[in-house]
Amino acid sequence: MSRSIGLAHIVRHDDGTASGVWGNYTLQSAFQPIFAFSNGKLSITGFEGLIRPFRDAEPQSPVSFFNACPTVDRLHIEALTRTLHLLNAGACLPQEASIFINFDPSVFTDRSIADKALRDMRLVLHEAGIDANRVVCEVTEQKSASQETLYSFVEALRANGFRIAVDDYGAEESDINRIKELRPDIVKFDAHWIMQLMESGAGFALLTAMVASFEQQGIRTVFEGIEERWQLELAEKSGASMVQGFALARPELAPTSFHVFGKERQMPVTAPDAGEAPATVSPSPRPKRAFGRKVVP
Repeated sequence: MSRSIGLAHIVRHDDGTASGVWGNYTLQSAFQPIFAFSNGKLSITGFEGLIRPFRDAEPQSPVSFFNACPTVDRLHIEALTRTLHLLNAGACLPQEASIFINFDPSVFTDRSIADKALRDMRLVLHEAGIDANRVVCEVTEQKSASQETLYSFVEALRANGFRIAVDDYGAEESDINRIKELRPDIVKFDAHWIMQLMESGAGFALLTAMVASFEQQGIRTVFEGIEERWQLELAEKSGASMVQGFALARPELAPTSFHVFGKERQMPVTAPDAGEAPATVSPSPRPKRAFGRKVVP
C-alpha cells in the first residue's frame, strides 16, 4: 500500500492520537459535536474537525497559520489536516458518529488532482478504520473556485462514497440554484446570516421556508453558531435537522471526552449553559419568546 502525503507529516502518540508538523508549527485536531433533533431532544450525530495550530507551544489562530503558508503548499497542508482529523477521529470518537471534514475546492484545479487526493484519503480511512460513508465533506458554494472546478470536485467526492455538505450557506454569493445543481446531502447555514434572520418575524419566516424547501429535496440542514438557548429554541421551531455551537458543546482537542457519548450512554438532560457538552439535550418545555431575545409575557 502506498503512503499518503499527509502521513509523512504525522507524529503518533502513546494514547493513540496524532499531531501534525509543518515547518515550525505543531498542528492538533479539535472536534466540535453536531447535534440532531429527535422527538424533542438532541443527541450527538457527528463531529466537525477543526485545526488548532501551535508555535513554540503557544496557540495560534488557524487564520494566521494558513496565511503564513505559501500558496504552493496549500494542497499538501489540506492533505495533512484531513489526515490528522481522520486519524484522531478513528482514535477517540464514537464509532457511529459522522465526521465533517472541510475542503477548499479551489486547490483541486483539475479532476486528476482531486482523484489523487481522494485516493490518499481512502488510504488514511483504511488505516483509521473509518468507512467512507461516515465522512461528510464540507465545501463552500461561493466562487472561491470556478463553477466547473466546484462541480467536478463534488462529483469526485460522491464517486468515492463520501457525503457532501455545503458550508456557510447564506454568506456572500450563495445561490439556491447552485445548491440544486450540486445536490448535497446537507446544507450548513452561515451563523451570522441565521442570527440576522432570527431577529425578526419576517426573517424567521424566510428561514423556516428555506429549511422546509431543502428538507423536501431530501437535504438535511445544520444551523451553526448556536450560542444561546433562545437560538436553540428557534432552530428547533424552524424545522432544522441539526445544530452546532457553544450553547451545546465547545470544540475539544483530541483526545476528547466525547467518546463517552455513545448511544448506550445517552440520557435526556435540560438544555445546558454555554460550554457544557451533554450527551443529549432537551430544549423543551420552553418559555414563550419573541424573535430575538425579548420574552413575551
